[in-house]
Amino acid sequence: MQLYTHEWGSGERVAVLVHGMMSDHRTWHRVGPALAARGYRVLAVDLRGHGRSPRGGYGAELFAEDLVETLPASPEVVIGHSLGGLALSLAVERLQPRRAVYSDPAWSLGRLAQPVDPAVFATFKTADRAVVRSFNPRWDEGDVDLELATLADWDTATAHALSAERRQDRTPEKPVVPSLVQIAGQGFLFSAEAAAELAERGFEVRTVAGAGHTIHRDDFEGFMAGLEGWV
Repeated sequence: MQLYTHEWGSGERVAVLVHGMMSDHRTWHRVGPALAARGYRVLAVDLRGHGRSPRGGYGAELFAEDLVETLPASPEVVIGHSLGGLALSLAVERLQPRRAVYSDPAWSLGRLAQPVDPAVFATFKTADRAVVRSFNPRWDEGDVDLELATLADWDTATAHALSAERRQDRTPEKPVVPSLVQIAGQGFLFSAEAAAELAERGFEVRTVAGAGHTIHRDDFEGFMAGLEGWV
């Protein structure tokens, strides 16, 4: 499936941005221009079932296949957030970027102390401004507006396709290319023990203190600082 792709910049180096569940390319509205200012041509996709991309069958492998089908081979860097981090890890061997960044990737929702079934995210489809604000107290009003817009354009079947027996631990055994895992200090996906395990597997691990799960919107400056040396 060919995905809708939004571009910033016209540099010779390519940076790719892959959003998380319920979102689309608009989540990167600060990151895209910032990378373009560093000399990148930035490509931000809408995963299938999100934003302007087609609907269809859903599943982790299908999200990954779409990245391979849509994106140029061997980009300089790919950044995947949450579901985007999961899709990237399943596509990275074929994409062969020079570097990969996994921003609070959703690799092991079933391994958490309090396991999360992705189907629960479908309940956010009808969230109003107060609900979005309550979950994201650090966001400005513009980001709240964007979240409401992306929720309206999201197919909840994407969440159900990753639930129940399809919810498996997909933590990579080792990085395929030089890889950074960026962890949200106030997130729920990674314990200190899980972070240490990733480091033992060969990932560089950095934590953005105080940031929630969507690090690039909770603390843009902290997100960018956490990428130094990688972008």
